[in-house]
Amino acid sequence: MSGTIARQRYIAHLHLHLHAVPTEAWYSTAIELMSDITPHVQAVPPNAVQLDLTSALRYFDKSPYDVVQMVMLRLKGLYGIDCSAGLAGNRMLAAMAADASAPGETTWVSAERAADWLGPRPVTALPGVGRATTELLGRYGLHTIGQVVDLPAGTLQRLLGAGPARLLAERARGHDPRPVTPSEPAAQLVADLVLARDCLDPAQQHRAVLELADRIGGRLRGERRTAGRLTLTVRYADRSSTTRTRVLPEPTDHSPALASAALGLLAALGLQRARVRAFVIRADALVPADGSHRQLSLDPGDARARAAEAAADRARRRFGPEAVRPAALALVPGTARSVAAEPDPAGG
Repeated sequence: MSGTIARQRYIAHLHLHLHAVPTEAWYSTAIELMSDITPHVQAVPPNAVQLDLTSALRYFDKSPYDVVQMVMLRLKGLYGIDCSAGLAGNRMLAAMAADASAPGETTWVSAERAADWLGPRPVTALPGVGRATTELLGRYGLHTIGQVVDLPAGTLQRLLGAGPARLLAERARGHDPRPVTPSEPAAQLVADLVLARDCLDPAQQHRAVLELADRIGGRLRGERRTAGRLTLTVRYADRSSTTRTRVLPEPTDHSPALASAALGLLAALGLQRARVRAFVIRADALVPADGSHRQLSLDPGDARARAAEAAADRARRRFGPEAVRPAALALVPGTARSVAAEPDPAGG
């Protein structure tokens, strides 16, 4: 027989169920335990982990299902952590299988039954399919993944556009080429802005937060990473401070999405007449950009905005960080420090 036969991958996705909010120190400990099983462990913040078990099967001389049970027993026995698990040939299917599992259970979607398992499931079960896409497909009687698979490619393109249609069709057929990339959840990016004088003006505070979100976004794109969580800290003239954190709807490096989240945190603080001395934005739950699913968008303006953002990034790399700035940003009085990559204290 000629040619090379691709080795079947076995990817496990574990949802870790805790009674308390997970800390990054705890998360790192769980990942370290799973790294004893396979070196291919990827954090999926805030409380999930993916493992590529392919190379571990021969070492343990167990089936993929039995290796998953071994991992779950270790987490339960050593740390009291219950898991719901999914096992499949790629990351997307494994995550979907885990979503369909109750705590303590494992759903194994083998390559042979992937199409049958996916077919009756709702389109919303696919990553990146939001409300707008669901409503559009529903108007044409497309409610399940199997119905999308059966639709001619040309028809789906007329409904969604070429790019989103191609991506949706790939996901509906259970395709996901992304590798499990070993990553630690401890890395974070921090940007701060110390104002020249205490600030009472809400418009000026708004611009300062926009400035920091734009800087964080540029750094994320430069490092080809996305952030899953954003934290805003406001420091006041009396040296006190307030901190708020938000988990993002999906990991992103898109500055407008980061700005929207940061401004939501600012609005939630209700500062009113507070005398603000400085702002700090921290982005964490960082993952490689090529390992993140992005929401399908039917808005052509989204593609244009991302293309403009990429062009602005190229201009900044060539002519300096101040070469291109968002139109919404006027000069913010104060000194913006460089965005710095910092290790989390728990991670070292």
